[in-house]
Amino acid sequence: MKRQNFLLGKGERLIEDVVGVRGGGPKDHPYTFAAARQRLTPMLSRTVRGIDALPAEACPDDRAVATITLNPEYIAKSYFPDKLLDRLGLDTVGSRPRRITPEKRSRGREPEETITTELFVMGTRAAFRAWQSSMPQWNEGAPAADELATIEQVGMVRTREKLKGTLPEAGIAILEAVLHADGPLGLKRVLAQFKDYLKQIDIDQPLTRRFFAGGLCFVELEAPAALAERIAMFTPLRALRQMPALRMLRPAFRSSRIPIDGVQLPKEVALDTTIRAAIFDGGIPEKHPIRRWVNAIDPPGIGKPIGFFQKHGLGVTSAFLFGHIDPTKPIPRPYATVDHYRVLDVGTLTENRYELYDVLGRIDKALVDGEYDLANFSLGPELPIEDDEVHAWTAVIDDRLSRGSVLATVAVGNNGDGSAEDGSNRIQVPADCVNAIAVGACDAPDAVWKRCGYSSIGPGRSPGLVKPDFVEFGGCLQRPFIVVGDNNAVELEATEGTSFASPSSLRLAAGIRAHLGPGISMLAVRALLVHSTETSELACAEVGRGRVARSVQDILLCDDDTVRVIYQGSIAPTRYIRAPIPVPSGSIPGKVRITATLCYPTGVDPHHPGNYTRAGLEPTFRPHDEKRKDPKQVHADSKSFFGKTQNGLMEDELRRDAWKWENCLHTSVSFLGQTLQNPVLDIHYNARMGGRNFTPDIELPYALVVSVQAKKIRDLYERIVRRYALQLETLRPVIDIPVAV
Repeated sequence: MKRQNFLLGKGERLIEDVVGVRGGGPKDHPYTFAAARQRLTPMLSRTVRGIDALPAEACPDDRAVATITLNPEYIAKSYFPDKLLDRLGLDTVGSRPRRITPEKRSRGREPEETITTELFVMGTRAAFRAWQSSMPQWNEGAPAADELATIEQVGMVRTREKLKGTLPEAGIAILEAVLHADGPLGLKRVLAQFKDYLKQIDIDQPLTRRFFAGGLCFVELEAPAALAERIAMFTPLRALRQMPALRMLRPAFRSSRIPIDGVQLPKEVALDTTIRAAIFDGGIPEKHPIRRWVNAIDPPGIGKPIGFFQKHGLGVTSAFLFGHIDPTKPIPRPYATVDHYRVLDVGTLTENRYELYDVLGRIDKALVDGEYDLANFSLGPELPIEDDEVHAWTAVIDDRLSRGSVLATVAVGNNGDGSAEDGSNRIQVPADCVNAIAVGACDAPDAVWKRCGYSSIGPGRSPGLVKPDFVEFGGCLQRPFIVVGDNNAVELEATEGTSFASPSSLRLAAGIRAHLGPGISMLAVRALLVHSTETSELACAEVGRGRVARSVQDILLCDDDTVRVIYQGSIAPTRYIRAPIPVPSGSIPGKVRITATLCYPTGVDPHHPGNYTRAGLEPTFRPHDEKRKDPKQVHADSKSFFGKTQNGLMEDELRRDAWKWENCLHTSVSFLGQTLQNPVLDIHYNARMGGRNFTPDIELPYALVVSVQAKKIRDLYERIVRRYALQLETLRPVIDIPVAV
């Protein structure tokens, strides 16, 4: 029997602390102080006139919101104008990315269109007037005056800019209002003020259906569509849209039953009954034989089930338990059992727009109360993501996943054949979660494949730009995805959709955990899934990193010329660590391909979409420990590695510092073996909150997976095992059975 080369663990034993080197010289500024004061003065005057013209009742506590757009050269957290805002008595309540062409760039460079940050600042109207009246007297030595040069524009938030999407022209509409609310006390106060304001314009609403996430409050209200602009005048209101509908979970073609004699479900229990998995969907039919591996849960207060939703829930659950079923083979044994939460009921059909928050509430409670390892979401709002706003579904779920203990998959949606001009083909909420894996659909489980036309496309928001993370077989008319049918007698059914690709990917994650046991974190499982994807020439926006691995053994086993190592650990804020990359000693012939994936969870700031992630791990690759351009250098020369332009993504979409804040990094680069000697990745932990400096009091967990392939060293795996015998360990399956899909 051929020897099996299992992947190696305990890479963290190679980790060592390293003294970081902070580089960079003096900052060159686009504007002098005098120029900044001169150009901003008329903008500030227009802003003050605009906010003074607002109705008094729309400005609670006489407070208004204005915008401060940073010059694109000052978007890094170290340039945040804290001192200036403190001096002015203004509070930052949010921000959003904005594309502009600045008037000037430093060092005489030609201005060009790029992405920057637009801050929402709140203060009394008197504070804005005081800024305007005092500005002509400011001098270069005044407190915080140097931060004036960081500002490109000052303006007011126009009412029409707050209206998102298409609103009804008449009649009563169910609306979603997004309010700036700083902390629980701010939430309570702004809700009371909003309620009072609505009464003054003859809208009486309880505002009880709401979610608070970060510095935002998402609240549902019913109001005449004709009053939308009046509602939007309320200064703490950030956005107003028609309440999105829930996706109706319908496949692109009508599913059909497949009558096959002798089809039987497996008789065994799940491979690992300790794994805790959750699916949030339409329910499971009563007495269905699949319930042998399913704990069906009806949350308190939920209405009656709907057969159509149960059929969808059954298909999603079948995809998690068995994957795509090959009718010519026995149905495989499940890796894990699953809790299926029925979060959809009859109200989802009859009062669809009212249901959106109810469904999210059921999901949120289950995530808070349950201690799950795995979760799948094949539902969500019928809403393509927006670059300048984060929806409540994304914000709430991302926050619940921010500890990194739950691996969640999210279906990207089936609107990929929509219009590219208006972005209606883009991934749907909550597939933009940075702490979850967004899964698209491809048209084949084997051989040559491409994206299914219905599978929604990226890119995601930056951070979180690479979405979908990858694709999995989801079925199509020519080759459907096969699931267990809804008849109590076992039969199969043909269907399609990202709804099934997503839980099928999660099944692979369950298989990895079942074979490797609890010694591997769910964060490491996520890194392994991304790391092992099959690359493609297709654009990153279509398929992300590629197609997820075909089997568990494709992930757990290495070829003789390849070694794969997992590093698991945590890192303190501002700390630098060094992760050696295992290579054989001596000269290395030919080319060497190094593939690396770094994943970590992060807290999120939904009121700052462009600065959404709070944690950032910044890796620096040093290929040769004796190569130094300057003999006085403490550390070896670095070389570009992570952050290379992804296929189909424009460089300016990434922003200059975006890769510092992407919490899933993956790349594969080839080097001449002779250029490598004791290569390392130096990793630095940055932290921010609301786009400004922040030092958390807890360490950040991470998972790093590194593969090294040298085709001219046929026994590379053996040589690495021997060289690192006292540090790295072979991760043999804890369950003594053949590794199979």
